[in-house]
Amino acid sequence: MNLAAVEALSEKFGNLDLIFVESGGDNLSATFSPELADLTIYVIDVAEGEKIPRKGGPGITKSDFLVINKTDLAPYVGASLEVMASDTQRMRGDRPWTFTNLKQGDGLSTIIAFLEDKGMLGK
Repeated sequence: MNLAAVEALSEKFGNLDLIFVESGGDNLSATFSPELADLTIYVIDVAEGEKIPRKGGPGITKSDFLVINKTDLAPYVGASLEVMASDTQRMRGDRPWTFTNLKQGDGLSTIIAFLEDKGMLGK
């Protein structure tokens, strides 16, 4: 279904540089095949709890880029960004990731830089 949607978008809008496909599901179930994508970006939010990176799963450990969004909510849900950073680093090793508060635009430049570099969208 996603491939058909991508094909329809390409036909309708011509030479697209970038298409985002949201896979749905969660980090623990295999609802998406990363082999079908040029890049995989996995997004979690701080409100899901500080233990999410520690639990691992393919989104955390194997995605090309991990975004931990809604950092502004950490104090309201009792999540420690320091714990999340430590667990993320341990689970991902050298794979890139970032904290963001995309509502305010914090961290957006890091995501754009990743897409330009790894997505071959450089200026």
